[in-house]
Amino acid sequence: MSDLSPSARNVRLFRNGANQAVRIPREFELPGNEALMRREGHTLVIEPVYPVPKKGTLAGLAAVLSTMETLDDEFPDVDKGLLPLDDVDL
Repeated sequence: MSDLSPSARNVRLFRNGANQAVRIPREFELPGNEALMRREGHTLVIEPVYPVPKKGTLAGLAAVLSTMETLDDEFPDVDKGLLPLDDVDL
């Protein structure tokens, strides 16, 4: 890996009991306490795991809305064809 980009850095692997481990440099630290690791060919990808927002909270609503696609349709005119409202005297 001779062409290291500014976002790449050599690190050392070590043993931690029965596991192989790598110390993550400060500039690559992930948020939280949990990560998801997967293999893509000869590459290991490590992604942070974000907590799942609780149902019934604003964070839960925001999480659901962020997964939805934007609606480009025009809203229908729900008053079309209705008679005008009567004036009310107070």
